[in-house]
Amino acid sequence: MNIDFPFRFDNRGHSAETGDDDHVRDMIEQLLFTNPGERVNRPDFGTGLLQLVFAPNSQELAAALQFTLQAALQRWLGDVIDVGALAVSSEDATLRVDLGYTVRASGDTRSDSFTRSLP
Repeated sequence: MNIDFPFRFDNRGHSAETGDDDHVRDMIEQLLFTNPGERVNRPDFGTGLLQLVFAPNSQELAAALQFTLQAALQRWLGDVIDVGALAVSSEDATLRVDLGYTVRASGDTRSDSFTRSLP
């Protein structure tokens, strides 16, 4: 059983479930947009990506962010996915991560975009 993210109840009053492909996408989204220290039992889980939205854009920041995300995806989801392409862009208060990956269990290649807008 894969619990859907964000957590909600379905029309039967049970925890909403999701399929395997959507569950993998949900896990990636949780990793990308969780700041280290937010999870009590895993204080080093997350990427700190949202903290860098207002940092000045530069080639150095983009390279550091690319390296950080690649390492976090490998560490926390390396047994679930193989990362292919990874691109991060920030425009005003909107952060966008484009990720190409292969799901190890099924061999399916997927490409997803993850965005967050900050208030």
